[in-house]
Amino acid sequence: MVQVIIDEKVRHGKPIIEGTRIAVEEVLDMLAAGMTYEEIKREYGLTKKQILTAIGYASSFVHGEVVHPIPA
Repeated sequence: MVQVIIDEKVRHGKPIIEGTRIAVEEVLDMLAAGMTYEEIKREYGLTKKQILTAIGYASSFVHGEVVHPIPA
């Protein structure tokens, strides 16, 4: 099972993929920049499962988001 962990001794406590020093935000930045799963795998050694775990972790924050419209 792949997990995201937070360890204040690694990367100043940023959420990272367990067993790596790669932060979730880095994975998201790579994808946002247009990198494919294969490119990330080749350059950073992450598996597709690890990449999907990072996306799922970030997605969990959006699911709990409450939006309050600003009156016009």
